[in-house]
Amino acid sequence: MTTSRPSFCRPEAEGSAGTPRRDTAGVPSWEPHGAALRDFLAGDPDAEVIVRAEDGGEERTPARVFFREPDEFSALDAAALDLCRGRVLDVGAGAGCHSLVLQARRVAVTALDVSPEAVEVMRRRGVRDVRCGDVFDFAGERFDTLLILMNGIGLVGTLAGLDRFLRAAPRLLTRRGQILLDSFDPGPADPERPRAYAGEMRFQLEYGGVRGAFYDFLFLDFETLRRHAEPAGWRCESIWQEDEGHYLARLTRGAAPGTGRRGRGREVTT
Repeated sequence: MTTSRPSFCRPEAEGSAGTPRRDTAGVPSWEPHGAALRDFLAGDPDAEVIVRAEDGGEERTPARVFFREPDEFSALDAAALDLCRGRVLDVGAGAGCHSLVLQARRVAVTALDVSPEAVEVMRRRGVRDVRCGDVFDFAGERFDTLLILMNGIGLVGTLAGLDRFLRAAPRLLTRRGQILLDSFDPGPADPERPRAYAGEMRFQLEYGGVRGAFYDFLFLDFETLRRHAEPAGWRCESIWQEDEGHYLARLTRGAAPGTGRRGRGREVTT
């Protein structure tokens, strides 16, 4: 996943010097991400993932981003962690930076990630309850908070995937449970795709010359989130808003809203 909307640059030519690339056939989308986390934990401070858009533009995401310490968290991260209550499911937990903070606060937290390598990294870092799987397939337990940070909601892929998630999420929540998620306003529609939502994108990850399969990813402005959430029975609040379009939202099913966190950025009342 990415931590902000990528501003992609054009890649070097295929014939330029660098690590030889392996064919993507049969490589899961998130394998390069998990491998970079594993190598960073093993002592490679320069491990980074190439995030490539479908048009060939790319950026590099250092693995260290997923190992941030609490004093490196953004104000939005801190606000989301302070709003967690009860039993928490950390969806798309990565290297477990948020789960570890909640665990240190004696919060009952379960970390969920689709990457087996990420799951192993979290176990080695001391996250006590780690599961490998997809949020759509995860079942049999209920939580008071679903925590979905670092644009993790983007893993629903498309607006249709968002609708599917909003229909499925209640089975994971207690009656007064909440979803805390962040995303990023993707901006205006692409003039070459006038009827497509600008936040529906496709990416590919590469690490160590290995390219994963392309996957769908969704950047989601708050008003679009609200328009999809309310018909599905969710109350949608904008809790925190950054000037560059990054925001934190809380979704509840009839629960009374709480108080947002003030600080760097703007608390928003809806």
